[in-house]
Amino acid sequence: MTPNTDQRVRIDKWLWAARFFKTRTAATEAVEGGKVEINGEGTKPARPVKPGDEVRIRLGPFEHVVTVLGIAERRGSPAVAQALYEERPESVAAREKLRDQLRMAPAAFVYEEKGRPTKKDRRDLQRFIDRKRGR
Repeated sequence: MTPNTDQRVRIDKWLWAARFFKTRTAATEAVEGGKVEINGEGTKPARPVKPGDEVRIRLGPFEHVVTVLGIAERRGSPAVAQALYEERPESVAAREKLRDQLRMAPAAFVYEEKGRPTKKDRRDLQRFIDRKRGR
């Protein structure tokens, strides 16, 4: 399978073929949920994407900003999928920086005791939740 550069294809199919999502259903849900933009605009799953378009994809806390280089309607090998797009250097740097920040962040509060938490444990947990919410 070789990338096709003279056609258009639906954005949900392209995201699946480029291996950003495991299934087309997941790609469709992400597009409908506002996690994908084409050329700075929100989009629908049936919107066609063509070479030269800039696609912004949010996967969890990470954001990918890619330029479409090729079109594929069917999912192929990872090597073929990587040939379909080129990620911007700023996007790669921002993802690596965020990954390092998340790696260095303290672990969330976890109640490891067995049985019912004590009054002190519940108060500690409530303080932790309040701090996270900014109260």
